[in-house]
Amino acid sequence: MYHPFSVAETIKTSWHIIKKNFVTITVFSVIAVIILALIQVINFFYQSTSDFTVQTILFFLLIFIQGYTTLGLYKLIFTLIDSEYYEFEFSQIIPSLRMVVSFITISILFAFIVTTYNFFIVEIWLKEYPALQAVFRTIGVLTLMYLVLRYMFCVCFIVDDDSGPIESLKQSFQLTKDNLGKIVLILLISIGLIVLGFAALIVGVMITYPLVNVILIVTYRKLVYSHQDVDDDLSETN
Repeated sequence: MYHPFSVAETIKTSWHIIKKNFVTITVFSVIAVIILALIQVINFFYQSTSDFTVQTILFFLLIFIQGYTTLGLYKLIFTLIDSEYYEFEFSQIIPSLRMVVSFITISILFAFIVTTYNFFIVEIWLKEYPALQAVFRTIGVLTLMYLVLRYMFCVCFIVDDDSGPIESLKQSFQLTKDNLGKIVLILLISIGLIVLGFAALIVGVMITYPLVNVILIVTYRKLVYSHQDVDDDLSETN
């Protein structure tokens, strides 16, 4: 390929972007985390209520806010990358309703698959066979890890390409097929950063959370350039 995917170059570019836009990305991330935390607290206090309507409203409110904050962070990072040499407006980082619906659809789909597999197959169908339950749980975890690996860029396609839920899943599966080993290494580095962030408590998370998201988006962009067999414009930021 004209510009093969490189783990080292991806990390280097991500660090350059986070250094240059640290305040902007961190402020947005902190605001998003605070909003989600408040909704979680409200949801916690209402979990014991028997009012199904209240629980349903809070559930969908949490999903929608999570969708807007997550996609908003992605749009912000994409915009900072694409608007390096010119100003951008706040409206450019607000995700569309179509994007949020696509994000929610994929989230519910994965939750449905995991819940159905674990409840109906492992807990009910195999309840009389503890040994088989352990085997099927292991198979389920490994399968889920593989699916997460192959579909990890679907949100990037939703934001960057305005793809629908099914289309973004197909695009992510296609994008990840030739560089699984390198993508796994990127994931391990990201997990390591998350662990370090939690070890350093709030300050560490404030740094590692946006950095991990930047790494994911830069990885996506570099893989796209590599698959298109064109020059990697992101390398110019190094």
